[in-house]
Order: sequence, then structure tokens, then C-alpha cells
Amino acid sequence: MNQTKQVTTSQMMGLMLIAYLFSFAIRLIWVYQFQDTPSFFWNDQLMINTNDGYFFAAGAQEALSGLHADNPRVFGIWDYGVIFFTTLFTKITPFSLETIILYMPAVISSIVVVPIILISRLYGQTLWGFFAALLGSITWSYYNRTMIGYYDTDMFSAMAPMFILFFLMKSIADFNLRSALYASIAIMIYPFLYDQGQAIIYAIGIIYATYMILHHRFDSVTYQSLILIFVALTPIGLFGIDRPYEYFVKLSMLLVLYFFLKNDQLEQKKLMIITGVIFLLFMVFGDVLALIIRKVISYTVMGTEGSGLHFYAVNQTVREAGKIPFEVFANRTSGSILGVLVALVGYVVLVVKHRAFILALPLIGIGVFSLWGGLRFTVYAVPVAAMSAVYLFWVLAEQLAKENKIKYTIVAIFTAAMIYPNITHIIGYKVPTVLNKTEVTDLDKLKNISNPKDYTLSWWDYGYPIWYYSDTSTLIDGGKHNNDNFIISKIMQTSSQEMAANLSRLAVETYVSSEYKIVADTLFKNKQDNQINPNDLLADIESGEYKLPEKTRDIYLYLPYRMLRIFPTVAVFGNLDLTTGKKEREFFFSPTDLKSNAKGILTLRNGMIFDSTRGEITLGKQKVKVKNFIITQNTKQNKVLLRSQKYHINGSYCIVYMKSYNKFIVMDSETFNSTYVQMFMLEKYNKDLFELVISSPYSKIYKLKI
Repeated sequence: MNQTKQVTTSQMMGLMLIAYLFSFAIRLIWVYQFQDTPSFFWNDQLMINTNDGYFFAAGAQEALSGLHADNPRVFGIWDYGVIFFTTLFTKITPFSLETIILYMPAVISSIVVVPIILISRLYGQTLWGFFAALLGSITWSYYNRTMIGYYDTDMFSAMAPMFILFFLMKSIADFNLRSALYASIAIMIYPFLYDQGQAIIYAIGIIYATYMILHHRFDSVTYQSLILIFVALTPIGLFGIDRPYEYFVKLSMLLVLYFFLKNDQLEQKKLMIITGVIFLLFMVFGDVLALIIRKVISYTVMGTEGSGLHFYAVNQTVREAGKIPFEVFANRTSGSILGVLVALVGYVVLVVKHRAFILALPLIGIGVFSLWGGLRFTVYAVPVAAMSAVYLFWVLAEQLAKENKIKYTIVAIFTAAMIYPNITHIIGYKVPTVLNKTEVTDLDKLKNISNPKDYTLSWWDYGYPIWYYSDTSTLIDGGKHNNDNFIISKIMQTSSQEMAANLSRLAVETYVSSEYKIVADTLFKNKQDNQINPNDLLADIESGEYKLPEKTRDIYLYLPYRMLRIFPTVAVFGNLDLTTGKKEREFFFSPTDLKSNAKGILTLRNGMIFDSTRGEITLGKQKVKVKNFIITQNTKQNKVLLRSQKYHINGSYCIVYMKSYNKFIVMDSETFNSTYVQMFMLEKYNKDLFELVISSPYSKIYKLKI
């Protein structure tokens, strides 16, 4: 079925527009679902639903209004394409920054339909690309990471590689150096848009080179094209050229090379030598093999650090970085197990029919790698999987019918069958905003009482939103969750408020004075010849024997209610003897709800049974004594009222019933005395060390007095 003559350029543009509007309209479902939820709005707009989005939004704030000037972690418009385009769109359109960051993922990611349709047109089958675009633009994984509100570089994750794939395939199809130039420019721009996928583009470039040499090694255009591609792949920023000059320099190089190669008739032997030299430069300065190996290791190897002190690794707790079942891989790649099997078979058929599609192997391969590497890798395979599945339908339709209308109907029905489970998923995927209005109000109040050079300490999940809404800096965040997780975890779980206060001051002042080095490594001299025992230093800090540095700024402790459910994970990082990597003690903290209450016998939804008459709780087959049972209740004045029942002085567990939240928390006695439990849940704190400056049911913010 060759549609080259049947589908004109204007018709193709119409198909692109239809596919784009379909992709965008499907993403509006989330807006429709939450348009009447006031707690999800701020500044008259729905808030975004991904923590990482606030990293880029803070960069846009800096470019637009000069905020975060004292934050060493906020990047500028030339560091990330998403910050550049956000700043640009906010300046040239009448929309607010909140509106831009909300809708931009859908606006940008839906462009993926364009390269899908263009690739299919290379083979005279534009309608194949149209049906594939409908499927690929809204498939499970791609939707999840590009939905409205998912403001992140993921909006470029699959769209940008598909443009690169199109130009490379076009250079093979028409064997025109200009197509290779377009491909090289797209490759050059790619790191600016989505630097996390650089290893994939390297792999595509190497396969392209192999393909061209294998099938077109006797043609000089092959080597001219490869020169452009390898120059585009080589990161010249390593030679001391900073952005944005790096892009201008590389673009100038590509244009000069293009005109030189096009107009000068170099003999093939010289072209081969030049190509080989540039390829070696690419391999060396691109750090190609090492980059790919590091990417694989970072998502497959778990555990504490092997040398120096033994810190807990973040990838041991991040779901995206763990193995996933085949069903999850299938659903996220194509919407169902049957769908992904169709896509994989379709890809094989596609490569057999059109061998240039071997260039897409890295995208399919990285999708399959998600079975070991984690959820995030499925997104890369989605567009190619959609094209492969629809192509198989296309081939089958050709065998089943002769008339075009019948063939199109068959393809449409099969495509609709694959779209259906993805639409069903989208309707049920009701992701909340990162924070609610009350939480943002608390951070906005903090912004009004703090100074931009101040620091707010909390878990890394909340780092970027703290930047964006309070204009204060943090010690750890979504992109800087290294060994300093130990510091924050220790502050949150220690039963000594002296330790929490002293360590907070020491950590922040050390971070600033060391010019933003990792605090834990600096304090403990990790991996140095004079490495010290962290346990001794922490004991000195707790006792007050350690001389704290001079105060240069205020420090705030942000304790949110939403940390309740992840507090056991937070504690893992600090409940560690760094000299051995072993946990210091048995930690128990279990939030749950009440299932039933029969004459003082409380059955909890986590399976525990609390006998409030005897002061005993059943954990599995074991009965243990309860030391304290406390009921908390929030007042309209944002105070916490307490009612306490003491049971056994030697009890090893404590139970807190947070009445205002209808939540029971069962914990060990030492955890009961932790900073988080005492200062957030019970609002008990040392007034010589801390001042409660902001209080609401969703967060407590304390100012450090020392």
C-alpha cells in the first residue's frame, strides 16, 4: 500500500494536526478531573504533579525575576532547554509561569506525532504513521511522563530521539548530505533538551555508522555524513567552552564542514581517514563506553558504598530504579502484554522489510532494559513500539484485503484495540499535585519571613518545592541526594534535639564555607587518609563539646505531614553505623488506619491488634507491652492538644492516634522520641533551640535559634 501519491503534503499536515490535537486532548482529561479541586490550585492555576518540575521552574524564576540568587543548585536558561523555553514562553505569551509549566509538557510532548508520521512517509505509507502517532503519543509510559503537570525534561525524552531517527533514516533514504546535516544539528541540540539520554544517542550514532559503512562503504557521501554526525556527537564543552557558546561553536563547525564537504571533492581515502580520526575523538572525549557502562551500573548495582564510609544508596529505595515484572514493562510500553508482543514481532518484521529501522534498536533495547533497570526506561521504546505494532497490522491488512478502505478499516480497528487499554489507564491515573494549597501557603509564609540566603532542611523529596515557593536553599534535593542524606536523616530521627540543632547548624555552615561540597564527606573526611570515626564526632556534636561555626544565616526545619508515610525510608539512611554499613538499631514505624473497635480491642488495617485495656499490642504472633498511648488533635488555632495514657514503664512500643487525620502510628519507644515525632506530631520542642514559626495541619516549620 503505497500512499505517496495519495497523501499530499497538505493532507499530511492535516493528519499531523489531527494526531497532535488528539494527543493534547487526551491529556486534558487530568485537568477536567481536578478542575473543581480548590486544594490543587495556587495563583488561580492547577499546580504541577512532579517534584522535579520545581527544579526547572526555579531556574525559570531566576531568569524571570532574579530569585534564588544565593542558591548554588539553581541552574540557568542555557543549562536546560526546558528552562530556556519556559522563560521564552512566559515572556512572549500572556500566560503566567504557573500556566506555562502546567501545560508545557503536553504542548511539547505531543510533537512526537510529527517525526512518527514523517518516518512513515519516507516509505510512502503516511497513514501507517498517522495510526502509529495516535497510539504512540498517548501510550501508558509516555503519557505518565508527559501528562499535563508533569513538567520535566521527559517531555523531550522520546520526541527528540524520534526527530534524530527521522533525519538519519532520511539521509539513508535519499542519500543527501543535507539530511545528514539536519541529523547532526538535531544531535547537537539533544543534550540541551534531554541530557539523560545521551548514551542512547551515542548508540544510535554508532549503529548508523556501522550501517552506512556496511551497506554504502564505497560511496563518499557515507563518510561525509559520518564526519558531520561524529562532530555533532563529540562534546566540545570538554575543551573549556561554556554554554551557550558551545552550541554556537558546534553549529558553526557543522555548517562550515557541510559547505566544505559539499563543495570540495576530497578523495575517498582522505574522507575515510578524517572520519576515523573524528570517530576516535568522539569515542575518547565522548567517554562513550564508560558512559554506557556507568548508566547500566547505576541502575542495576545496589548497596552501600564499597570504599570509605558505608552510606546507604538512594537507588535501593527508588522504585524507578528497580527490576519490574514483564507485565509492567508490557503495559507501560504498549498498554498490554499482547500489545507489546505484537510490537516486538512488528519490529522484527519492520527491520526485515526496511532494514534502516535497525537504527531504532537502541530505543527498543533500552525499553527492554527496563526489566532490570526500572520503570523510567520504558518511555524511550514507546514511539518505535507503536510504529512496529501498527506496521504489523498494516502487513496483515495487506494480506487480508485488497481494497484500501477495508485495509484502512482493519488497521484502524486493531489500532483502536491497542489504544483502548491506554485510554482506560489515563482515565484512572488521577495523580495529585505535588503539594496542596495549605502546604504551599506555609512555604509562602516562610518566604515572607526568611532571607534568600537562608536554608530549609527537610527530606530530598521536598527540596525543589521548597526552593520554588520559599526562595530558600536546601542541603539535599531531588538531584542531590548523596551521602548528605545521612545528615538529614540523622536530624529527623535522633532522639536528641541538641543533636538535631547542632548538626543542622554545623551542616549548613560547612556546606557554605566548603563551597558546597558534600557535607558528610567533608565532616568525616570520607575516603581520605585522615578519615575519622563518625560515631565519635556525632557524640561530640550531641554533647555540645564540638565547637560550632559562627552563624551566618538562619536555618529552618521543615516537617511535613506527608513525610509520615515515608519516614521509615527516611530513617534508613541515618540508622546506620557508617564504619560498618550495618543498621544501628531495629527501627519500627507503621502508620495505619482503624479497622474496628470492639470494647477497647482496636484492630488496625496493618494487621496489628491493640488492646487498650491491657496496654498490649499484637504484632503477628507476638504480644508486646505498650509504653504510651497518645491522642493528638489539631485546633482551629493550629495548636496540638494531647491526651496521654501511660501503660508500662518498660514498654517497648508507643502508639499515637492522630485524631484529626484518623491515623494510628505504631512505633518503637526510641522512634517516639525522634525529632519528627516530637516536633511535628506532638509539637514538643526545646524552646532554647527552636522556635515554631509556622504551624498548620500539613506542616510545622521551626527556626533554629542557635
